[in-house]
Amino acid sequence: MVAMDVIRSRRSARSHAFLSIPPFPRRRYDGFVLSAIAGNLSDETLDELAELIREARVGGCYWGAQPVPGDFPDHLGPDDLATLGADVDPWHLLSAAREISCDPGGDHYLIAGLLGVPVRRPGSAAPARPLGRQELRPLLKAALGGFLMCDPFGDEPMSWSEVIALCRQWRELIDANREIAAIYGFAGWKRATTEPLLWGGSDKQRFDRDPAELTAGQAVAVWRSRTAPAVLSELEASGVRLIEVEDGFIRSAGLGANCVPPQSIVVDPIGIYFDGRTPSRLEQLLQSGRFTPDLLDRFDSLQRRITTLGLTKYDSGHQRLDRRSPKPHVLVPAQVEDDRAVLSIDGPPLTNLELLRRVRAARPDAYVLFKPHPDVEAGHRKGVVPEAVALQFADEIVREGSIASWIDLVDEVHVNSSLAGFEALVRGKAVVTYGVPFYAGWGLTTDLGSIPPRRTARRSLGELSAATLLLYPRYVDPVTNLPCSAEVAVARLAHGTRQGSIGASALVLARRIVGWLKRRLHRNDPV
Repeated sequence: MVAMDVIRSRRSARSHAFLSIPPFPRRRYDGFVLSAIAGNLSDETLDELAELIREARVGGCYWGAQPVPGDFPDHLGPDDLATLGADVDPWHLLSAAREISCDPGGDHYLIAGLLGVPVRRPGSAAPARPLGRQELRPLLKAALGGFLMCDPFGDEPMSWSEVIALCRQWRELIDANREIAAIYGFAGWKRATTEPLLWGGSDKQRFDRDPAELTAGQAVAVWRSRTAPAVLSELEASGVRLIEVEDGFIRSAGLGANCVPPQSIVVDPIGIYFDGRTPSRLEQLLQSGRFTPDLLDRFDSLQRRITTLGLTKYDSGHQRLDRRSPKPHVLVPAQVEDDRAVLSIDGPPLTNLELLRRVRAARPDAYVLFKPHPDVEAGHRKGVVPEAVALQFADEIVREGSIASWIDLVDEVHVNSSLAGFEALVRGKAVVTYGVPFYAGWGLTTDLGSIPPRRTARRSLGELSAATLLLYPRYVDPVTNLPCSAEVAVARLAHGTRQGSIGASALVLARRIVGWLKRRLHRNDPV
């Protein structure tokens, strides 16, 4: 992966005139161009690239504003383009245009040619006509040829098809965010990494907008558990559509409760993955999604990296742990008891103590290891089980060591709805669920909870994991602050690269001190 000093040295690199990196908020990397070279693109290659660009709809200001078609004429001339401004998505404009009058050599002329929109030069008496392949090739060659393009997340050159594919991913992300009119529940320390993932091509600040300014039907992104109840009530009463945002499954090298910003989030316009009472986008992906061989191959490679590095939601690394006895070993990961993943069920929530009781009843022959939740251990959240009480049902309480190391040690993992159950599946362990986690009901777990009847599909571990880690979340690179793939995010975590600042570090230290004080108060509490 590229070092930070290399990134800094390239910040002044000129962005390519046609294919560019969008101006994501707080980005630290400006352009693809590494250097000018004497290159040549064959006619066959140019035709292939033209088709890729046409399908991806990238090039020019593809992140720009998208005015309503009725706000501009379908016969675009130089004056119309000047009035609309340069910060307008040319693909959006030209898709609604019958013809365009503009000078050759510009983005609009080339994109019109790619879309088959009739073009003519200003002042020409000749009728507008679509550009033929022979006319389009030199235009595209002039826009693309002669440059060595560099991967913004590494130090390797990129092919034009790779550049187009990355621009396509960014375009799809931006287009998905265009409808978001406001964002709520995001603390300042969290915005640095989440802003690029929620940016809809506009520089307008949309955080904590006055709900009174919104109209029914508009979409707003909310971190529900961090949004004031009064604001949520006002939003729900106004008739806006709520898009839920939560941490991703490979989040960071540190706790959110300690104000470590996330490197991944999930953005769900349907529901939220941990609430089995209603559908979610992740559930729909698993129920009816298509999983191509290439996608499954991507997950296979990612899985090897994750397991080798010992990556979980909050940490990484392996410690060698020894078996405690000849008995089967069962791990019981606790959860935060007031977390929405625990409370989002029909009926009374399952406490950590009750989970322990049930596991012991189900596995009287096993050596049971109980691992408290890191946020609870840090002193920030609810869910403490006093040691003396926990040891009535568990053979041992394990606090030190990564969750990945304990999962590797045991034979089974028994959970309420903890993400540790999914992490155990990825590592090939048997999993028993007592609640309704997102990974239950697909034929991969022993389920004791009430699984939604909607979940009728049977999925392989690869399909479940590809949906969960590749398709559902969004990732940001802490070096460039650009949206990136899961593979880039995992590589950064493997190298210990994280988002941070002096102010954030001071906040983390303060949170850790508060947590330490709470732990001292609660460690010996009665039941």
